[in-house]
Amino acid sequence: MAVEKTNSSSSLAEVIDRILDKGIVVDAWVRVSLVGIELLAIEARIVIASVETYLKYAEAVGLTQSAAMLRLIFK
Repeated sequence: MAVEKTNSSSSLAEVIDRILDKGIVVDAWVRVSLVGIELLAIEARIVIASVETYLKYAEAVGLTQSAAMLRLIFK
């Protein structure tokens, strides 16, 4: 995937449209331990995309069951 760089400024609507079209995934994992004892573990995956984009890529990564349920809801 190539990164496109432009010198023109984008409006907020263009940025939101691009995010919803392409999608963003933030995957975070935090673990706090003291003397080898795990005190806190947090795992988070945040997906920001349109429903259409999510459904298109969910099947590719094996989330077909949740994608099928969303397809029934939004069609």
